[in-house]
Amino acid sequence: MKIDFRKNGLLYISLGILLFFSFFLYVFTLETYNGIETFSIYIRQRFGRFYLWLGLVCVLLLIALACSKWGKRRLGKDTDRPQFSRLAWISMLYSAGMGAGILLRAVQEPVYMMRNPPINNNSDSGTIALEYTFYQWGFTAWAFYAVFAITVGYYLFVQSKKVLSSSAFSSVEHLVSSKKTKNIIFAGIDILAILTTVFGLVAAIGLGTTQIEGGLTHLLKEDFGLKGTIFVLLLISLLAFISVFRGVDKGIKIISTWNIYITIGLLFFVLLQSDILSVTTQFTTSLFYYIVDFIPLSLAYGQYDPGEAFLTDWTYYYWAFWLAWAPFTGIFIARISKGRTLREVILGVLLVPSLGTFFWFTTFGQSAFLIIESFGTYQGQFDNVFSSIFIFFENYPFQGFINTLTILLLISFLVTSLDSAIFVLSMFTDDGKQEPSKKHRLLWSIILLIFSIGIILLGNAKADINVLIAMQKLLIITSLPFSLLMVVMIVLFIRDFRKKQEINSP
Repeated sequence: MKIDFRKNGLLYISLGILLFFSFFLYVFTLETYNGIETFSIYIRQRFGRFYLWLGLVCVLLLIALACSKWGKRRLGKDTDRPQFSRLAWISMLYSAGMGAGILLRAVQEPVYMMRNPPINNNSDSGTIALEYTFYQWGFTAWAFYAVFAITVGYYLFVQSKKVLSSSAFSSVEHLVSSKKTKNIIFAGIDILAILTTVFGLVAAIGLGTTQIEGGLTHLLKEDFGLKGTIFVLLLISLLAFISVFRGVDKGIKIISTWNIYITIGLLFFVLLQSDILSVTTQFTTSLFYYIVDFIPLSLAYGQYDPGEAFLTDWTYYYWAFWLAWAPFTGIFIARISKGRTLREVILGVLLVPSLGTFFWFTTFGQSAFLIIESFGTYQGQFDNVFSSIFIFFENYPFQGFINTLTILLLISFLVTSLDSAIFVLSMFTDDGKQEPSKKHRLLWSIILLIFSIGIILLGNAKADINVLIAMQKLLIITSLPFSLLMVVMIVLFIRDFRKKQEINSP
């Protein structure tokens, strides 16, 4: 497998930085951990409100674009038509952008918010819990993805640029007179996107494999430990490589569609055995308050300010996480959205997944609230994020089958997150090609596997230091420069898009 350094400098520089970081993580573990912890808290305290404003601006911008005359413009030529059906398209973007997280938090987060209401809007605790869960998993998260998707999609399909984050800045490259300086700046932008993607994937895979291990331990009453975690990781990596090796149409699309079918099946399994009227009423009420309170919630204004401690631990972290996933999720969404209008992409990315996620959390959350009432005294059964959903299913028939299906779905969601990330990383390092070579796909599959195993081994060896949490907090650090770049991307996109429409106007 021969890769030309001159054409793949991004690959080698990114690998060098990852190796350099790994060296410090392994040799100076405690010092690196403390540094990440301190710096991430500093960023959340100093720039947390900036994250809130950025999220609100992204949502309002997308709504304005969708409602404007620009919304009918296609990502591509006027004659281009979508490559994938709407179901396949939505399945792929949802599996890449959210996936395993909705299983991880389905019960634990609504229950936590119900027992620890972050705000007080004169609603009952269940409504507040779901409203705030909607807020943290809803429009803002998908707005970060959608803004990046339409921006990259515009430069990719309308201006025929390469699939690189730096392509969004091509219209201002003339401002840098030195070619060497320009190359360094643009390479820096792309390397930041690559590293953010890698750290985001490792954090997500670590959380997902831990939940799978927790589910297996809970079901089989046997602790599989480190060997079990590594086996699950090897299985996920192998399936992801097979999927990405087959390509978008023959691999990623098929698994993503299967994910959606099983997810809907689980949703209706719970819904049909719950109080349907209670669930639908709670969904409608919580959605109403979420929409009405969206702007003050987004700015943590007045009575909707849960306090810096809560914002630091939850909202700022979530916003940083969604921003960290924006490079590969947004570019992947752009890659599969050619031929669709801006309006369809915005509505498809912003509304459809959000509403589906809202109904999912309402069904599981409201059902968990009712189960807790039947307990009489709550003993923290749903407090553990890794086992809560498996304990939840013990209150329903066929618990063995359903929990096994949940584990398989967790694996499948992680596969689709990993394979889409591998595909995007391969596009980055293979000179921005829309169809990266299979050797790049293989290489990134191996790199992510080795890096993930290394982090898990390190976390097991350093029992007094939670290395996985350190990786998650590292996302907060890497997402800050990326969020600043996103502001510039938005400004340049609006300027360039407006010029293009004025030129094409009769």
